Amino acid sequence: LLLLAATAGRAGDARQEEAVRALARRLLGPRAAAVSLSVDPALAAGGPDIYRLWSPPGTGVAVAVEGSSGVAAAAGLYRYLRDFCGCHLSWSGAQLRLPEPLPRLRAEIRAAAPGRYRYYQNVCAQSYSFAWWDWARWEREIDWMALSGINLAPAFAGQEALWQRVYRTLGLNQSEIDKYFTGPAFLAWNRMGNLRRWAGPLPPAWHFKQLYLQYRIVERMRSLGMTTVLPAFAGHVPQGILRVFPRVNATRLGHWSHFDCTYSCTYLLDPEDPMFQVIGTLFLKELIKEFGTDHVYSADTFNEMTPLSSDPVYLSRVSNAVFRSMTGADPKALWLMQGWLFQHQPDFWQPAQVRALLHGVPLGRMIVLDLFAESKPVYQWTESFYGQPFIWCMLHNFGGNHGLFGTVEAINHGPFAARRFPNSTMVGTGLVPEGIEQNDMVYELMNELGWRQEPLDLPSWVTRYAERRYGAPNAAAAGAWRLLLRSVYNCTGVCVNHNRSPLVRRPSLRMDTELWYNASDVYEAWRLLLSAGAELGSSPTFLYDLVDVTRQAAQQLVSDYYLSIRQAFQSHALPELLTAGGVLVYDLLPELDSLLCSHSLFLLGRWLESARAVATSGREAEQYELNARNQVTLWGPSGNILDYANKQLGGLVLDYYAVRWSLFVSVLVESLNSGHPFHQDQFNQAVFQVERGFIYNKKRYPAVPAGDTMEISRKLFLKYYP
Repeated sequence: LLLLAATAGRAGDARQEEAVRALARRLLGPRAAAVSLSVDPALAAGGPDIYRLWSPPGTGVAVAVEGSSGVAAAAGLYRYLRDFCGCHLSWSGAQLRLPEPLPRLRAEIRAAAPGRYRYYQNVCAQSYSFAWWDWARWEREIDWMALSGINLAPAFAGQEALWQRVYRTLGLNQSEIDKYFTGPAFLAWNRMGNLRRWAGPLPPAWHFKQLYLQYRIVERMRSLGMTTVLPAFAGHVPQGILRVFPRVNATRLGHWSHFDCTYSCTYLLDPEDPMFQVIGTLFLKELIKEFGTDHVYSADTFNEMTPLSSDPVYLSRVSNAVFRSMTGADPKALWLMQGWLFQHQPDFWQPAQVRALLHGVPLGRMIVLDLFAESKPVYQWTESFYGQPFIWCMLHNFGGNHGLFGTVEAINHGPFAARRFPNSTMVGTGLVPEGIEQNDMVYELMNELGWRQEPLDLPSWVTRYAERRYGAPNAAAAGAWRLLLRSVYNCTGVCVNHNRSPLVRRPSLRMDTELWYNASDVYEAWRLLLSAGAELGSSPTFLYDLVDVTRQAAQQLVSDYYLSIRQAFQSHALPELLTAGGVLVYDLLPELDSLLCSHSLFLLGRWLESARAVATSGREAEQYELNARNQVTLWGPSGNILDYANKQLGGLVLDYYAVRWSLFVSVLVESLNSGHPFHQDQFNQAVFQVERGFIYNKKRYPAVPAGDTMEISRKLFLKYYP
């Protein structure tokens, strides 16, 4: 574990100090002058991060913040803003109404992180959330990361440009490379060897822009004292390698998910083949030459892919080969690996197989992300990853779906239990959602827990959260949040936050309407939030939450209408079928769409226009927009991972989900009228044309909101509140 200490904070103290002061100026403007920020690594004495806050007497400085790193100082600054100024910062907005003058502290406050790392980002989020980001959006995210105390995170942009360079050096031609890379919205799965070619190729301009972004991302993260994780070679290669090196020992993997070999079945180099080391080291040397290094590298060889053999000797050879290809370029290399595979395929990954893979790397030279620890922790059945260090991670979100969800009890107690586990090798906590910009509360809570030595009192915490988020105390809003805390945010047992609501799934007569909470709690929270509107209606974060809670209530109502439709069809009650179907298709879904269209963060146009904005030509713009549309709907040419990345966005609800429901109701009505049975297979073929039609409809969706959120929510409430 000594090596772990060596990875902390690359930039010099002065550079980190300047970076955190610049962050404060971006956040607070001229008011930043009343805050003194400094960085002194000696504060931590070689251990985990520490910050301290105090008010120096007889100066114009209201508060002084000193951190053992730039990130620690930024976390200390946010602690002051949060707990003493009543401020709040999240993906959906900032509430930064500072008191005048800034409050002074009566006594010094000192906080030490319980573990070395606070990790953030999921490999999938690179595609589900970050795919179309420009530098301005990255800068905001890195600021949020620093204020949240995140000190370990991937920097994955631009890697395809370097892979292309390596492949050309090895003798591949451009068409072979173009047949390998996917389009931008699917690169996460190309990097893990799941997918190739789909929605590609990557235009040359894409590489230039991503390289430019990566330079800025890496520079900013390091200047704040974050450790960047760079990509490494996991063993997957384009087919062209077999043409150039016909004697290379590579095996074609099976198909991934519901993709056939047209777009999956990538090649995996045998770890014993000399080319494994040649390619891995060549890539990493190229990467380090370009971006420098913090000595931590990410590689996932078997993400949702079954290895060729379960022989422990083979599995140890694979992990050892991956690690050697890292040390060949960087003798100090540390391998960061997702532990998702162990809980995803538990039948294959028995204790002997897990131990073999982990012990192919010297102890302490690998960090495992226990990726889904809030629901399916792996450390408990692997004796704490058989001695390799691990990070306790909250996955929370799949596919970037909308939907109120949380496992607050699990995250409030899980990390502390993991630290107390016999011979625990836990070295930190992590946030690893597949998609972001949803459920802000859960992430604020998890970030706070990353700095705590014991669990929080959640009801009182969420009451303070509501006050900070909206900038004023309000009994109704606090009551709404306490209801949400005990219901949607308190899933217990094995909870998978994948939105399966009938609203966002292809209609059938066998849809899942089960909830893990009491639906009436959400309806009551909706009523309470609306009643707080007169006082809080000018708060952007309040309006975001009003949309989100109204959207959740509407999602529940869709399930009720679906059950009425199904019941009416099964009992051959045509009038009831027409009534329930008519209300759903012609009123509830259009009203929900207009609600979503009233807020900029719930617009389909925002996602599509951000894709087009990356393009340097009309042709590129069309390709990127098709990438963006396909990802949130069909996810593949033929609905291969249909609706996995579903979103509730203004434009998408009306032109995609509502059109599907309209067809479903029509087909059921026709079935009752004609006496012919309903065939799901025939319906699926018909509805696929509707789904595909949406992707190619060429309609430009507005990226600017329209309508009054409060009015639309109130109108929905008066019509539909049960």
